[in-house]
Amino acid sequence: MIGKIKNFNFKSLLIFNTFALIVTSYSFNNFIFIGIYILFFFISLLITKNGLKIINKLNLLQNIRTEGPANHFKKSNTPTMGGIFMIIPFLILLLIITINLGSLKLLLLLCTIFGFFCIGFLDDYLSIKNRKNTGLKSKEKFILQSIISLIFIFLAYENDLINPLITISESWKIDTSIFIFPISFFVLVGISNSVNLTDGLDGLAAGCSGIVFYGLGTEILLKEQQELFVFSILCFSMSGICLGFLKYNSNPAKIFMGDTGSLSIGAILGSIALLTNSVFTLSIFSGIFIIESLSVMIQVGFFKITKKLFNRGKRIFLMAPLHHHFELKGVKEQKIVENFWKINILLVILGIVLKINL
Repeated sequence: MIGKIKNFNFKSLLIFNTFALIVTSYSFNNFIFIGIYILFFFISLLITKNGLKIINKLNLLQNIRTEGPANHFKKSNTPTMGGIFMIIPFLILLLIITINLGSLKLLLLLCTIFGFFCIGFLDDYLSIKNRKNTGLKSKEKFILQSIISLIFIFLAYENDLINPLITISESWKIDTSIFIFPISFFVLVGISNSVNLTDGLDGLAAGCSGIVFYGLGTEILLKEQQELFVFSILCFSMSGICLGFLKYNSNPAKIFMGDTGSLSIGAILGSIALLTNSVFTLSIFSGIFIIESLSVMIQVGFFKITKKLFNRGKRIFLMAPLHHHFELKGVKEQKIVENFWKINILLVILGIVLKINL
């Protein structure tokens, strides 16, 4: 059915996601989920609309990398750092809930997301200040991400907040033992950077994130654990935030989220998945993010290997991440984004079906 929709645009995704949340709320007989989603959709919509004026006044404009597709140069000077308007409302909600519940798990989540938010903010700020597409160097960014991730993993493990027994289904669980440390690190840093790499076309990362957050929130509800209820609320609020931002980020984008948004979104997904033992399902939901990241790793790896063997590097894709490959193949940007959204919806459906039936 999804594949037959010719123009799957922002409005289509909004209707689809909202309908899915209404069904979820009805199924669990609790309409707080659709309520929090709608509330934060409008909060994001209003904050982004007014924030655009501030960003234009401050001249916080995007610099396009020279090695990217040539048709992207027209996007130069588009307002960026829009992730501020996505993440701050979420952090305020999380802070209020943390204070009211006095939960160590939520406090750890809050500090971790704030840490990734600061890394993204610093990267975007330096990029604008230096008038280049890169702010922090890759190594610098990775080191900062690693420090925050290791602190999160250590404290979570010491306080029994991360379960080494990864749940596939009620009857199928994998005991990772001490390997939960590298797995957790890979999930947190990997998803954060994967969302960052996906954020290369108008509306791609924001739309996929809205879909994945819905899926993760629903999957957590299916666990039927009362103490995890709050994490579903957080996921549905982020789904609303992403779609509210998407109104101004879809093609042609009036604003970009920047690393401030993409790194934080990935950190939210990864840390919530680890704290709720939803790593397996998140790996299915985040298929688009993972494929985008893998395409870069394959491209770089193949180039280095062939350069050593033949003294001339060869490439598998015309350009990585994968969405740029399709661009250079002549596929229109809007069509690539729409198709990636559709695939992401199918992945969420697959993940939920597996969760119910395994």
